[in-house]
Amino acid sequence: MTAPVPLLPAPEDRLTRYGQLRDRVLQSPDWGRAVRWLAPLLITAVAAVLRLVNLGHPHQLAFDETYYVKDAWSLWTLGYEGVWGENANEAFITLQELPLSDKGAFVVHPPLGKWLIALGMAIGGPDNSAGWRLATALLGVGSVLLVYLIARRLSGSVVVATVAGTLLAIDGLSIVLSRIALLDGILTFFILLGALFVLVDRQRTIPLLERQDPDASAPFWGPVLWRRPWLVAAGAALGAASAVKWSGLYALAAFGLYVVVTDALARRRAGVVLWPTAAAFKQGPVSFVLMVFPALAVYLVSWTGWLVTAGGYDRESDANPLVALWKYHQSILGFHVGLSKGHPYASPAWEWPFLLRPTAVWVGSDPGPCGVDHCIAVISSIPNPLIWYGGVAASVYLVYRLVRGWITRRPVGAEVGLPLVGLAATYLPWLMFPERTIFQFYTVVMMPFLVIALALTLRIIAGRREDPLHRRQSGERTVLICLAFIALVSAFFYPVWTGMSVPYDFWLIHNWLPGWV
Repeated sequence: MTAPVPLLPAPEDRLTRYGQLRDRVLQSPDWGRAVRWLAPLLITAVAAVLRLVNLGHPHQLAFDETYYVKDAWSLWTLGYEGVWGENANEAFITLQELPLSDKGAFVVHPPLGKWLIALGMAIGGPDNSAGWRLATALLGVGSVLLVYLIARRLSGSVVVATVAGTLLAIDGLSIVLSRIALLDGILTFFILLGALFVLVDRQRTIPLLERQDPDASAPFWGPVLWRRPWLVAAGAALGAASAVKWSGLYALAAFGLYVVVTDALARRRAGVVLWPTAAAFKQGPVSFVLMVFPALAVYLVSWTGWLVTAGGYDRESDANPLVALWKYHQSILGFHVGLSKGHPYASPAWEWPFLLRPTAVWVGSDPGPCGVDHCIAVISSIPNPLIWYGGVAASVYLVYRLVRGWITRRPVGAEVGLPLVGLAATYLPWLMFPERTIFQFYTVVMMPFLVIALALTLRIIAGRREDPLHRRQSGERTVLICLAFIALVSAFFYPVWTGMSVPYDFWLIHNWLPGWV
């Protein structure tokens, strides 16, 4: 007698069983530990390959490297920025005698970023173009890891953190500013480091603020906390950002305000009666001391070379070196306020969200063979357009969720606040200077917060664990398709991010808007 043929489960049952099996695997402790270790390592490795391979190309000073590379070597040689003679750029390429005098030069950015560039030059020598860019490349890789760590703490999800880190790892703007010796990639690293330390402080301190204190004054004021080492570390990191470029001060102010606001909200949840006053006037001054004093100390230390030597610009303007430094800073401020010189790649901040005028960092004069008669080699700071526009849209959506939550008094995830604060600190101040000469590539500091906002929004699209299985599968499929297209676009643009020699027509199809040429 023939045995009965077992009936196959219905498609709906198979989907349900697949979903249950997948959830059991993903929730197993061994799988979780492996992913928590492997994910950041793999993302960091991808970022390192994209930023370090062929780092020395082009072997010439590109765009504003003409300022920062020369200033870096001057710092390493003299301790301060000196005046360069004619044909200095060519001397760096051929290692002829470098025409550097000991006369102090007027420079408009603090020295920390240039000191870091100088470390790479000290390793490789002044004619080693990979050495010029080593510091920015390594810190660019570090920025990818920091984005992973920030997103991991914000969301509590390895998947969200992996998506955020991967998006930054393959984004063109971040790649280009990691492969060129400019200050903005270094600035990005220190702002992210400060943001991570602020987040760690918030996650360790808020439970203490929400805990009921037996002291009689606690219901009215709540505790005043001095022991906040991560807040001190955040101040030091943001002070380092300010010692790279003064725009780091905006981040210091924004994250300081963020600390006060989150302290206030924690006191309200704890039932503190005077929670706004306590956060602003009792804990607020303490937080100010813990953040600003370390920031000021780091900033002053970055000027050590100028302070301990006698040849720097304006160094002898006063017998007191700190007074002389103050006078120098007044001159620098006057320069920044009055900077309105035209530039073909200038882009006011209102244009940035629309990506109207990216910067061509380098165009090769002899691009080399590419298989056709007409070749071109360029390095353009165009970000991955899908990441950029998606990040802008996601940020607007998170602002909408935040405002809606305030109006309807519905809880909004705490993870929404920090990326929006980061974006506000790195974008809104530039809107106050519409006449100043600024560039689209300044947005490299915004990009980490944009990719975090995009990753958080993609998680919403993917669905929650308690959603019906078909809803989750549909959402996850949508997210995977989006990520696949993003990766393909990055592969398509990679040649124009790294200066590869390509056919002229191939380069033209990368210019999606008139201002991208």
